[in-house]
Amino acid sequence: MKLNERDNFMPKFWTMASLGEMATYLNGRAFKPNEWEKTGKPIVRIQNLNNANAAYNYSSSIHEERYLITNDELLYAWSASLGAYIWKGGEAWLNQHIFRVIPKPNVDKLFLYYLLTKITSELYAKSHGSGMVHITKGKFEETQVPLPPLNEQRRIVAKVEELFSELDNGIESLKKAREKLKVYRQAILKHAFEGKLTAKWREENKDKLVSPEQLLARIQQEREANYQQQLKNWKAAVEVWEQSGKEGKKPIKPKSITFPKVNVTPDMPIPKSWAVLELEYLALESVLGKMLDKQKNTGIESPYLGNINVRWGVFNLENLKSMRVEETEFDRYSLKVGDLVICEGGEPGRCAVWENNDATVFIQKALHRVRFTDSYNSKFAFYYLVYATPLERVIKNFTGTTIKHLTGAGLNKIHFPICTFQEQGKIVNDLELQFSEIEALEKELNSQLKKSDSLRQSVVAPAKTDSPNLPL
Repeated sequence: MKLNERDNFMPKFWTMASLGEMATYLNGRAFKPNEWEKTGKPIVRIQNLNNANAAYNYSSSIHEERYLITNDELLYAWSASLGAYIWKGGEAWLNQHIFRVIPKPNVDKLFLYYLLTKITSELYAKSHGSGMVHITKGKFEETQVPLPPLNEQRRIVAKVEELFSELDNGIESLKKAREKLKVYRQAILKHAFEGKLTAKWREENKDKLVSPEQLLARIQQEREANYQQQLKNWKAAVEVWEQSGKEGKKPIKPKSITFPKVNVTPDMPIPKSWAVLELEYLALESVLGKMLDKQKNTGIESPYLGNINVRWGVFNLENLKSMRVEETEFDRYSLKVGDLVICEGGEPGRCAVWENNDATVFIQKALHRVRFTDSYNSKFAFYYLVYATPLERVIKNFTGTTIKHLTGAGLNKIHFPICTFQEQGKIVNDLELQFSEIEALEKELNSQLKKSDSLRQSVVAPAKTDSPNLPL
């Protein structure tokens, strides 16, 4: 409904009035940049009204009293970002492009505030300019609006504030529920990696359990078998390289393996049937990505992942960049299904499991690629890092003071819990089931919070009073 159509729907005793008839509008002072100081009273600019974190400029000089505002004054920004505000920041100087609004005796200040808030979208239609819009004082003051008697204005304000109070209480409850879900998620992870989530499963599957020594021995065997295969492949690659006249780089010989210590002291509470092992001994490979160097890098132009492409649990594959990779580097820097990709910097430890079998993608030096033995579930490792990355047992392996990094050496020192492959799978399945339920609840809570924002806009529209409803 347009402003000039409202007189056809007004209740008895309501009248149409212009904004100019309802209040006096005093524009702020045009403070120049060379007048800005670091002490004195704050100078209120538009950005200070619509952004609580915006920095203030100050003035210690004495200016005309009309520019001095105090708590609870009604202000209206008429340029750039139109909007009504109730000032709560104490004594301050008002900058230009903001009206200090002084209601007439027959107009309630809060009624006018809600009214201006409601019609701001319509005032935009009267504004000028493209980048920095503004509405002239003349057009602003001539705008016609419905005006109820003063006592009814106050009833409307009381009803609006009652509805806002109920809405704010509801929003606060929704936010608390959302925070509780975060705490609940971390509690589930804690139970999972302390063995409590699968305590009943272990009791029912005693025949599937083995000793910690047997768990570690299995990993040793798998690492040894993988090393022997790598050695065999390397010898074959060297032979091809020699037969081709030693063209290009000589294939890199795989490093000889080291075996884990059986008596690793756990730095976490775990069941008696579990073991703990540093990543250095647990993983088949832990590789930092390829250095980007446009001048030195040669080979095939190939897509690669950077830090920005790895989020918690997912990969963002939009706008992938490319780098040159030699064929002899493919195995080292490419990803296979099941690889755990971990951020070295930015948010050290942030990771996701690669599950895309349709694309050949490489990793840049900002990322680690970890490949585990057949008896260790990479999703189990992922969920462990989700749980443990905020904890001291992982943070102590970061380097740097203000900007943190997880170097290859630091990553290798992180202790990971080990249980049977069957129990790992049980934990992963249980976590994914419960997290899917949590995510559904979070989605619903976020939807309700979004609806609450719309409700705040609609509260001032009906203005339910003893009189028939009329959009303000």
